[in-house]
Amino acid sequence: MLIEVALPLSLAFIMFSLGYGLTPADFGRVFSMPKAVLAGIFLQVIAVPVVAFLALMMFELPPALAFGVMLLSFCPGGVTSNILTKLVGGTVALSITLTAIVSLLSVLTVPVLIIWAAGRYLGEAAPEVDVTSIGISMFAITAVPVAIGLLVRFLKADFAIRTEKTVSLIATLLFVVIVAVALISNWPLFIESIGQLGPVLIGLNLLLLLLGMCSAALLGLKGSDGLCISIEMGVQNAALGIAVAGLVAQTGGIPEYAIPAAVYGITMYIVTIPGMFLLRAVFPKG
Repeated sequence: MLIEVALPLSLAFIMFSLGYGLTPADFGRVFSMPKAVLAGIFLQVIAVPVVAFLALMMFELPPALAFGVMLLSFCPGGVTSNILTKLVGGTVALSITLTAIVSLLSVLTVPVLIIWAAGRYLGEAAPEVDVTSIGISMFAITAVPVAIGLLVRFLKADFAIRTEKTVSLIATLLFVVIVAVALISNWPLFIESIGQLGPVLIGLNLLLLLLGMCSAALLGLKGSDGLCISIEMGVQNAALGIAVAGLVAQTGGIPEYAIPAAVYGITMYIVTIPGMFLLRAVFPKG
């Protein structure tokens, strides 16, 4: 019962922290840098699931874990992607904009994609998926907290600016706790499956980073924009993936579908941090 309440509340606070750091200008960038924003949205919403699907064709995973990998791929970029983008010299404004827009779009895209993935990977063993219920739940734990964060930022801008780092730190700590609880709750399965999951998730992460940078270069975007898009693709909102797995399973606690998201919540930093500096060295910043 504690997990069922604490998990969505923790995720809601993480999403609140995203809205807390936003301004109306962040959404206005859709018009000021349309090519970069549209490319980032397309790559995050369409290309990431496609790459995950192709990766699963190359590796044989148990159905529940394969479904969990797809759930993860449907999620938007994580809030820490903004920090990593700043660290490597990417376009931070673009990162913030993409994280916000794709997070809001996920309320519509994720429930629909779940139906397809459940049928494709779980077959007759798939739980009954209530798209409307999942959509409403996702709206409550993602869109609403982001909107509240935006409202607080608008009404109390000075206060928000002073406390933004504290709120972001709390959100990061909650993310760590969510990942840890998901792993501990499924520890035997984690130990059993890490040998299979590790190569899939690490390979997926590397492919996404490279695809983001190469796609940006082909579109004539600046190297800093490419770094941002790569990080947005490679750093998924693992906490949301864990929460969505729980919504699908409807069994209480954290199900095995959440294992890929929990593992990725760790490996994505191990892969992305050195990977983004390597990409910065290879591709001109522009």
